[in-house]
Amino acid sequence: METAAAYGAAKAGSVAFDPVAFFTHPRTILRLLSWVFSIVVFSCIVNEGYINIGSERLLCVFNNNADACNYGITVGVACFLGSICFLILDVYFPTISNVRDRRRAVLLDLGFSGLASFLWFVGFCFLANQWQATSPDELPLAQGSDAARATIAFCFFSILTWAVLTLSALRRFLAGSHANLFTWQHLDPTPSNGARATPYPIANGATIVTTNPYQAPPFTETLDPQKLTQQRPMAPAF
Repeated sequence: METAAAYGAAKAGSVAFDPVAFFTHPRTILRLLSWVFSIVVFSCIVNEGYINIGSERLLCVFNNNADACNYGITVGVACFLGSICFLILDVYFPTISNVRDRRRAVLLDLGFSGLASFLWFVGFCFLANQWQATSPDELPLAQGSDAARATIAFCFFSILTWAVLTLSALRRFLAGSHANLFTWQHLDPTPSNGARATPYPIANGATIVTTNPYQAPPFTETLDPQKLTQQRPMAPAF
């Protein structure tokens, strides 16, 4: 049975969006790196991944295999769009109050990240194999060689970033009962002694935070035993 605090749903909407905390979060940095790497991959193939040797037909620099170039462009564009979508989802995730919607978002992140890391691994192996089989005679004046090497290198970097994102999503899913693991910042930190902080507002706008769960509420008069003794009526002396 899922509790109300699963996936941080109990804290949804309680804290305003903080751009500094969001963009400095490791998950956001990894998504931005994955976004940049995907741009480099498909832009290198589109701009310099095709050559024209004495004909109107463009040939792929990876062993004249059009499937290699098409695969790199397709995966690069898909991960480019996916990185943008999940960045937007990370922004709105703390405002989602439904536990099922949060669980679906985490599962979607886990599935896409795992699939992306697998596709980048296949692309790295495929493009590296086709580049190794490319003859220097097929590339006069080494046309597109730098773009091909950059494509292979950033395919490898994309494997690392998406693999870490997959592990992060898996950790989030397994620890879904925790209230603050899935937000871009921790909410309502617990004091070091284990007691729950209880804020009490006062008239001047400040806040008094106490850690004693049995503390009397504010504006309660504390009776002094000496005053009670002094105010007690004395019996008349006979």
